Amino acid sequence: MNKIFAVAGVVIKELYRRKDFYVLFVLTALLTFAAGAVNFFHDEKIIRYVKDVCLLLIWVCSLVIAIVTTARQIPAEREARTIFPLLAKPVSRWEVIVGKFLGCWLATGIALVVFYFFFAVIASSREHTWPLATYLQAAWMQWSLLAIVIAMVMLGSIYFAAPSSTSTISFILVAGMMLVGGHLNKIALQQPEPMQSVLAVIYFIMPHLEWYYLSDFVVYNMGSVPWVKIVAATLYAAAWTGFFLVLAWVGFRHKNLTT
Repeated sequence: MNKIFAVAGVVIKELYRRKDFYVLFVLTALLTFAAGAVNFFHDEKIIRYVKDVCLLLIWVCSLVIAIVTTARQIPAEREARTIFPLLAKPVSRWEVIVGKFLGCWLATGIALVVFYFFFAVIASSREHTWPLATYLQAAWMQWSLLAIVIAMVMLGSIYFAAPSSTSTISFILVAGMMLVGGHLNKIALQQPEPMQSVLAVIYFIMPHLEWYYLSDFVVYNMGSVPWVKIVAATLYAAAWTGFFLVLAWVGFRHKNLTT
């Protein structure tokens, strides 16, 4: 574990040196300004609209940080040829994969804490309510989803040489899962065979990222989600994360790093 945490620490320090966190603070300021615009309106629907927009920006920004950061980890190590002294420490390839994942996941967690802190302060001060449990659940569910996404991008970075290719494909897959994944079973019912069976199989074997978007609970103050469902969703995310990390390790284990 010490080696894994050491690799994760290097990832976080690298992000700091690359000014990723400065970008984070600028985005946070923009989100705060957008939420502060509620001062000019006194309509409850406008307040909900602004909250919905802010949450959407939080999701988009965190996904961009997670995908772009993860996609460049392994390719950058290979290009700079720092992967060889890293593996000679000795650090196993499994420890490199898990350490890189953990560093990216913790970095996005820090980003989410900053985002949701400002969002909660501004939104709650305008509505005069403090649904902290709902905000905590929304942040945790989003962080759980990011674990799946980061592990999936880590897997892609093993097989795609260019970080841009990995990022582009990952964005397309995540957008498809979020926007279409939850409706794929209904779409399947309207299709002829064999397409109906193919779509049904895809629906049941794909990770359902749309389950982790708790926008309605935050925007409409619907209260908190039952904690049993939060625990079940967390275990579901952990299973998919582990699955993608194992596949990434298998691919990395057989990867010729000199080519």
